[in-house]
Amino acid sequence: MKAMILAAGRGERMRPLTDTVPKPLLEAGGKPLIVWHIERLARAGVRELVINHAHLGAQIEHALGTGSRYGVTIAYSPEGQALETAGGIAKALPLLGTDPFLVVNGDIHTDVDFGALVRVALGGAPPALAHLVLVDNPAHNPDGDFAFDGPYATDTGMPRYTFSGVGIYRPELFAGIVPGTRAKLAPLLITAMRERRVTAERHRGYWLDVGTPARLAELDRHLRMPPIV
Repeated sequence: MKAMILAAGRGERMRPLTDTVPKPLLEAGGKPLIVWHIERLARAGVRELVINHAHLGAQIEHALGTGSRYGVTIAYSPEGQALETAGGIAKALPLLGTDPFLVVNGDIHTDVDFGALVRVALGGAPPALAHLVLVDNPAHNPDGDFAFDGPYATDTGMPRYTFSGVGIYRPELFAGIVPGTRAKLAPLLITAMRERRVTAERHRGYWLDVGTPARLAELDRHLRMPPIV
């Protein structure tokens, strides 16, 4: 399975840090945020990566290169101006192929088991278009995003959980988006949910949306803590 790391956001809430450095290259625990993802994906056996970029994107390509030093190959999908999540994925579809693929937001940190996730089968009749990883609601998103209806995700019902930014998708989910146009992911997911074509799982481990300087500092402290023996 291929994976895409979303790295095109401007990082407005991270300013002034992101005025000169793209958010995925901000460091925590001694390495850039995006490198944590790349290394964990490589350990999970995911070797073919696609990374989109916009703001200061040349810095990302220069820093990561072909990916060979991490044991992966990286293809880049430059956007010029960020196309939102679904728009960015739609533009990158020629690089991702026709099989289901994993997508990870570049501005989160998590211990989600990517190895287990890539073995998830998008089954059903008709088959699921997406499988989402949901987490308990953080303080900045207390109302959550989606709920569960058995194995399915739904935009109604309680309790609600927060979408982690980690999911598996079929290319068909993005078929209606003209490549190069801006499009949000949530409307596509909600439409598919109402057709019972989105499954989900709850992750109870570590997850952090690294959206502000304070949360970046929080992650840095977490990563530098000595392991519990």
